[in-house]
Amino acid sequence: MYPKAFFQGDDEEADRKLREVEGLGMDSTVRCGKKPGVLELSLSQIEIIVAVLLLLAAALLTGCTAPYPTIQQPAAPAITSFSASPESIVAGASTTLSWATTGATSVTVTPGNFASTAASGSTTLSPTVTTTYTLTATNSSGTATATVTVTVTQPALPTIGSFTASPTTITLGGTSTLSWTTSGATSWSIGPGNITPTSATGSTSVSPEATTTYVLTATNAAGSVTASATVTVSSSALPTINSFTANPASISPGSSSTLSWSTSGATNIAITPGTFTSTSANGSTTVSPSATTTYTLTATNAAGNNTATAKVVVAAAGGPLTITTTTCPGGTQNSGYAGCTIAATGGTPPYTFSVSTDPNYPPLPEGMTLNASTGAISSAIIGGQGTYQPEIVVTDSASGQATQQITFAINGSNAFMANIFPSDSIFHHRVDAASTNLPVDASPAAPIYSAYLPATVKPFFGDVYANFPNGIPAIEVPYNQPDVSVSTTEYQHYFTSGPIPPYAPVEGTSNSTGDRHVLVYLEAGGGYEPALYEMWQGIYEDGPWTDSSNALWPNVDGDNLTTQGEGTSDAAGLPVAPLLVNADEVIGTGTPSAPNGTVQHPIRFTVNHMLNYWVWPGTETAGYGSCKDSSGNPISTESEISQATPPSSCSMSGPAGEIYRLMASVATPACAASSPQAAIIITGFRNYGIILADNGDSGGLIGTPDARWNDTDLQCLTSLTLADFEPVNVSSLMVNNDSGQTQ
Repeated sequence: MYPKAFFQGDDEEADRKLREVEGLGMDSTVRCGKKPGVLELSLSQIEIIVAVLLLLAAALLTGCTAPYPTIQQPAAPAITSFSASPESIVAGASTTLSWATTGATSVTVTPGNFASTAASGSTTLSPTVTTTYTLTATNSSGTATATVTVTVTQPALPTIGSFTASPTTITLGGTSTLSWTTSGATSWSIGPGNITPTSATGSTSVSPEATTTYVLTATNAAGSVTASATVTVSSSALPTINSFTANPASISPGSSSTLSWSTSGATNIAITPGTFTSTSANGSTTVSPSATTTYTLTATNAAGNNTATAKVVVAAAGGPLTITTTTCPGGTQNSGYAGCTIAATGGTPPYTFSVSTDPNYPPLPEGMTLNASTGAISSAIIGGQGTYQPEIVVTDSASGQATQQITFAINGSNAFMANIFPSDSIFHHRVDAASTNLPVDASPAAPIYSAYLPATVKPFFGDVYANFPNGIPAIEVPYNQPDVSVSTTEYQHYFTSGPIPPYAPVEGTSNSTGDRHVLVYLEAGGGYEPALYEMWQGIYEDGPWTDSSNALWPNVDGDNLTTQGEGTSDAAGLPVAPLLVNADEVIGTGTPSAPNGTVQHPIRFTVNHMLNYWVWPGTETAGYGSCKDSSGNPISTESEISQATPPSSCSMSGPAGEIYRLMASVATPACAASSPQAAIIITGFRNYGIILADNGDSGGLIGTPDARWNDTDLQCLTSLTLADFEPVNVSSLMVNNDSGQTQ
């Protein structure tokens, strides 16, 4: 027998001891019954229990066996689909591989290193050559594979069907159109200029400062192809036709007339109808038309061509119709006209008198009228100024016609312009260094753009140019001048009615297709302040007027400028009238040949393109280029920049409103000794300068038309170039940028 302590211990140890004691072996796969715990029994009780246990063990060995559970292995994975969409691509494009599997714990795609634990999904690849991809699906029981092939075709280079410039030759400031057609390209660029087209076919305008070869690059995944087009910038101006006449202008059948021409800068002359050509800038040829014929002279050079016409009237037999009046008296602006009557002979009376509407000739001076029945020319008030050379037409009752060009020389009346704005205005302030100590403007924005410096100063004013008065006219009207309706069709307007008389002169006359400025100064009186009304592209509509934009200074006894950025009738937001050089101020109390006046204001001038900013006293701009501030940040274009705190850098220069003075080191041209009108203007350049007011021909100096100007005298101004001028820093004079007042 065994002491009870023998059975003490953990369950496994107690079992082992019990088996040893009883000699009972137990199959390792069988566990029946309950393990004993710690026993506290008498010896006789233990013997009984042992016996019972032996019986239970026997029973267990025969009827209580149970195996361990069997572990089931998973099935191998299956691939239900593996596809590419699209299955064929062009090199550089992409395809999407998609799969669906069952039972997979991971998938891989080769070639490549793509792996995923998703049973289904997709991935995007961009093979460069035809590739067979293998999908491998895996779990603990094994793998499954599937393949798909992506066919890669190599793209063809794009093609450029055409790349052209039209015209291929322009003058400085002109534009050319670049046009292109391409196929197969995905992107395009044109340089120089960083032009980035967005379509396979298109066009864009360019305005190079010098002869430029533009390169079109068309690109796709296969590479790039290029084509080029050259725009030649000619420094020469268009030829000028000084005159083209027929003499006699009216002939009888079988007779002849001599066509004579005078040109400047032409390399070739052609006259049509007919085949006549010549390389002589001046000459003549004889024609014998069988019927009334208008001949066209075309003068050509590398920069382009100009045309003029002359009519030969073939009169009925029995005597040609002829206009016998060849001259008419001149007059003075804002005065009545002495009168002139056109007379004719020959043909078949009665006659009808008219003024030619040929755009090569002006109408009569504003305010003058021609009586169609009598041929009388009259005017209560002459509005125009400068010399007009209209073509008078006489038509007889048999429809025969005769023409005669007649000159009307009109003196301006512009002394009032000196009174526009008070004496403390920047528009009347000297800027010469000697008397003002105003420094040179050192801003990178200030100098005239380098490409324009060689340009000569050109007087875009004078007596007459190509039959028309030359310059921008202005007129003074009384305080009680009735207001008429004014309709503005395009840009800003400051007034919808104003004291604009029907005889107000128009820049270039009503036959012009250009700027057609109309400037009207309203005298003070009747409770009204003196005011300045200015229109751009003004057109008289038999009572009311229309314009494309206008501006108003309601009290020019004060210094107020127009609103910043609002615009006026010129690009710089300046008034036009007080900045025009006029014959009254130059002649003074002298005579046209012995003037003794002075110019006491900056004179407006133009360059091809202004910088796209303005400085005081300018209030607006329309230009090119951009500037950066001292931190290197771009300054918003079409805004004001300060001379006191200038930009740090600019891509071009010459802002609207900048004043430039003739440098003290520049000698007065020798021609000034025999050109007294030009000499007075050159003195004005030194003392008051010139002010950048608009885009146009570089060096264009603007004034009023006037029969008293001596055009030969004024040519002395062309001895100066824009390189002779320096920018002036006037910021110390400014009270505020909304006022022209100086301090």
